[in-house]
Amino acid sequence: MMADNIEHVITYWVLWQKFHSPALAGFEVISHWVPFLLFSVYFGGLADRFDCRRVIQAAQALFMLVSALWGVLLLTGGLQIWHACVLLVLHGLAGSLWGPGEQLMLHDFVGDAELPSAVRLNATFRSLGVLFGPVIGSALLLGLGPTAGIFVNIAFYLPLTIFLFRTRFTGHTRDGGIVKHERVGLLDSLRVLRTIRADKTLVSMIILGGLGSFFVGASMQSAMPIFAQDLGAGSAGTAYGILLFANGAGGVLGGLLLEATGWIPPTVGSAVASTLVYGLSTLFFAMSGNYLIALSLLVIGGVASLAAMSVGQTVVQLLAPPADRGRVIGVYGVSASGLRFGSGITVGLFGAVVGVHWSLGLSAAALCVCTLLAAIPALRHARQRARSSP
Repeated sequence: MMADNIEHVITYWVLWQKFHSPALAGFEVISHWVPFLLFSVYFGGLADRFDCRRVIQAAQALFMLVSALWGVLLLTGGLQIWHACVLLVLHGLAGSLWGPGEQLMLHDFVGDAELPSAVRLNATFRSLGVLFGPVIGSALLLGLGPTAGIFVNIAFYLPLTIFLFRTRFTGHTRDGGIVKHERVGLLDSLRVLRTIRADKTLVSMIILGGLGSFFVGASMQSAMPIFAQDLGAGSAGTAYGILLFANGAGGVLGGLLLEATGWIPPTVGSAVASTLVYGLSTLFFAMSGNYLIALSLLVIGGVASLAAMSVGQTVVQLLAPPADRGRVIGVYGVSASGLRFGSGITVGLFGAVVGVHWSLGLSAAALCVCTLLAAIPALRHARQRARSSP
């Protein structure tokens, strides 16, 4: 995740300096998340049918290839907009490819009993990568320049790639190995949608993940420069950096705190409560005119976001049929990651009409209302499942 964010820092800066294209800046966001929307279920099918170590390594190889191609184009001075668009799409595909396989590997490492802890710790350290990726990326950009910096970034993908050659876990050892090896197709992968439709609890968790993604999602980072300026806490640049750090630090500190205390169990009720707290903290942040209060709300939002995501992923994995676990995780990825492009509409485009404070506030309010509406059937079915279980 740190290498992913380092590449964003370097390439986004280069593309703006070279082309000054707002349209290209918008495409950067679309190209990152739309592959999750379109291909997560299919890539989950690949994780179901093949050794997850090799699936993840294929994604890592694609990441490294993209970084190398960026470096070559920068070195030769031949970078054009169409080159950038192709590389941005390939980078998004690599990100969506490795997600389901990663989650299957977590389950294979620890089994059902320790899965909540594994998902939570994994999410915490992913947040740590997101937090420090921009810092390292900026240091490479300033210290080595964009060309050398993007080549150095390839090295950050190597530890995971090498580790996967050394572990015996394949993502399937606890499920008795890979049963089916037939061809994976898009239509075959979509069959899982019919399978999970009958499990109302599973569907509710996928809906909850999608709500937070669609209404707030990736909009916080893009809107943060505006909030930094409006809150008026000294230098806008410094305020911007601290606000971003507070949001990321909330995820890291929250993950460590929740892991140490076990306060939030992996239940539907916990997912509903965490999503609601995330929506409320975002709503109050949008309304806040005080810098210190805004910082506190960002930390709270970071904790709630990590809790909602980790609980959602855990419950989905535990409820998924073993033979289709990768596909079910892929469906969750479509909802929780792929729908992030929607926040560009609910906050970004709507913000151009009514202002970002209003658009973020209204989007957060919509998240809270929709969460409460989704909670009614989710909690009812969760109680029915608990009564019927032995």
